[in-house]
Amino acid sequence: MKKIVAFAGFSLLAVGAFAQTNLQVFYDFGKDRKHITSTLEMFKSDNWGNTFFFVDYDYNWKDGKDKVISPNSTYMEIARCFNFWGESALAPFSLQVEYNGGVGSYYYDEGAIRYHAPFYVENAWLFGVDYFLHSEDFSNTFNFKVLYKHWAVSEGTPLQFTFVWGMQNLFGVEGLRFSGFADFWGQKQAFGDKKTDWVFISEPQLWYNIGSLFNCPNFNIGGEVELSNNFTQEGFMVNPCIGVKWDF
Repeated sequence: MKKIVAFAGFSLLAVGAFAQTNLQVFYDFGKDRKHITSTLEMFKSDNWGNTFFFVDYDYNWKDGKDKVISPNSTYMEIARCFNFWGESALAPFSLQVEYNGGVGSYYYDEGAIRYHAPFYVENAWLFGVDYFLHSEDFSNTFNFKVLYKHWAVSEGTPLQFTFVWGMQNLFGVEGLRFSGFADFWGQKQAFGDKKTDWVFISEPQLWYNIGSLFNCPNFNIGGEVELSNNFTQEGFMVNPCIGVKWDF
C-alpha cells in the first residue's frame, strides 16, 4: 500500500491555488510485487484549514495463468487540518484529525500449491497537531505532525510522528519537484516468532513536469522509492517504482 504525500496547505494558498487533484499510476518493481498501483489524491484549502485524501488500488489479482484481471487491494486516508488563527503568531500550527483504512489479499506458496489469503489494514483514527515551515517564497515546505493513533484492534504505543516535505525546482531545474513523507508509529506485530513494536515507512518522490515542454503542463513523469521497516512484512524493505502523474 502507498501513502502519497499530503500537500502543505499554506504553500498552496501562497501561490493562489485553492484546490488540486491528481492521478498517479506506478509500476512497482519491488520483490514479489511487479504490479501497477493507481493513486487518486485531492487537496483543498478553505477559510477553516484544508482537507486532503487519497485512495490507492493495487492491480494484482491474477487468474490461474498469472494474468492480472482486476484490482486486488485498496487503501485510503483522509485528513482534515483546522486553522482559524492564520493571522496570529500561532499560524504555523493546525489541529488535525485523520482516518486510515484498507483491505486486500495476498498469495503464498506451500510446496507446489499456491494459496490466496485475505488481509486488512485496520481502521485507525488519528488526532494531533501539524506544524508548518516554509522558505520565503514557499518553494520549499516542511510539515511535522505529532498524532495520537487509535487502532480498532491493534495494540502498541498510540503515537505517530509524520514528516512531509516538498521542494520545487530542485537544483534550479524548472519543473523538477522532490517531495515525500516519513511515518513512524507504535504498533505491536508478530512475524513468526519475532515480535516488533514500531513501524517505519517513507516514500520520497521525484517528479518532472515534462508536459511543460510541449504545452501540456498537467503531465509529469517520475517515480518513488518505498522504504519501510516492519510494514506488512518483517524487516527493512526497498521497493522502487516508476510512474506518471496527471494534474487535473
